[in-house]
Amino acid sequence: MAVAGILILSVTGCSSFNRAWRSAEKIPVTPDSMAGRWQGHWSSDANGHSGKLLCIVSRQNDGDYAARFRATYMKILKFSYTVPLKVEPQDGGWHFHGEENLGSLAGGVYQYEGKATLTNFNSTYRSTYDHGVFEMERPATQPIQPEK
Repeated sequence: MAVAGILILSVTGCSSFNRAWRSAEKIPVTPDSMAGRWQGHWSSDANGHSGKLLCIVSRQNDGDYAARFRATYMKILKFSYTVPLKVEPQDGGWHFHGEENLGSLAGGVYQYEGKATLTNFNSTYRSTYDHGVFEMERPATQPIQPEK
């Protein structure tokens, strides 16, 4: 019964993420922000697992960002979650860090740290039981607007 509940929540979350992903395509990418759509993969250094990774980054009212991830695990399971990110401009891009408790079934608290440029988003992640990397880039359908 618990497995059925997890699968229902997973499918529902993916449907919501898919709508947000399509909507985010219309938001222009600007040189002064890391907001927008990102795609790539994640890879665990602890156990060798890996999968597809999508992310929608949005600027929050306080100037920080929220990264809404959808990760694929074992090619069929999809999980969506949001991580608040503290962001600082650095070397023509942005340095960021954040953490989120994904629950005991997913491994507890995950910590993230990385750097984004206009075209690349690279991060490490770490929890009690896992650690690895996220490597993403802008989708080709998401053009970057020139500076004004």
